[in-house]
Amino acid sequence: MPTNVFLLAIAAGIISAVVFTSATTGAVVLRVVLFLLTPLSLYLAGLGLGVIAGAIAAITATTAVMLITNPLTAEIYAISTAIPAFICTRFTLMSRGPEGEREWYPIGRIVVIAALFAGLFAMLALILMGGDIETLTKMLRGAVQAFVKSELSQIPGAPAIGEAEIDQITGSTLSTLPWALGLLAMATILLNLWLAGRITLASGRLVRPWPDLAQFKMPAGATLVLFVAIGLTFSGGMTGLLAAGVAAPFTLAFALVGLGLVHVLTRGSPWRSFILSSLYIGAILIPHIGLLLALVGLAETVFGYRTAGKPPVPPT
Repeated sequence: MPTNVFLLAIAAGIISAVVFTSATTGAVVLRVVLFLLTPLSLYLAGLGLGVIAGAIAAITATTAVMLITNPLTAEIYAISTAIPAFICTRFTLMSRGPEGEREWYPIGRIVVIAALFAGLFAMLALILMGGDIETLTKMLRGAVQAFVKSELSQIPGAPAIGEAEIDQITGSTLSTLPWALGLLAMATILLNLWLAGRITLASGRLVRPWPDLAQFKMPAGATLVLFVAIGLTFSGGMTGLLAAGVAAPFTLAFALVGLGLVHVLTRGSPWRSFILSSLYIGAILIPHIGLLLALVGLAETVFGYRTAGKPPVPPT
């Protein structure tokens, strides 16, 4: 490995570690942005410098986090950030076949890998927060009470919130927490992978041709994983919460398939920009639109609307 590549990989790991530790301080908006972009330098190292450089960056970042904080935080960082970055970039660059007929690793399978890591992170976070319903409820109720006393009480004209309202807010937060954790982790992985891909493509260092993302497909097994996870959410208790943490990223994955279908169907339409912008904004503001897209993605996975009517590709 050239010395400059080695040094760039080391630098990428240190940058990620510094951004990760910086995400715990400052304004809330700044912390969210830093958290979302924490893995970016690792993805850039993996896609732009190669697999070995990506591994060096991931190891360097994890070691730096351990030296700055503690081993437990480094373990969380490794599971949530370093390992997903290395694995996702590794599979993104995988291919087979001769140069003229090279077949690249399918995007849908990379999305499944991202969903598995996001689900693992959500489950790990729930376990570290308490590990059981009673502890989680107590922790969340304390956070709600602290917010009501320290923040809400300072707002002029704010409504009075009693114990009953606090219990209701705590219950709602507990039920949505695993979904929020899973969706955030999944969005972080996919956003950084996409950003790193665009940056390395612009720099001319991306060895893989840019794929038509609107055409990506989910493997059939992902449908089974989603159905099983959603089914387990109805079991209640900690099992239901952990299952929701897995269901969330897979739901987002199928929603992206549904979004891809809309992209394909609106190609050539004069209303394309309006339809897509309205859909993106609506999906962010109205969760039910995201669920509808996930259902569309499931239907697309089963029935293949994007390839309906197209002549079959002859075997090679």
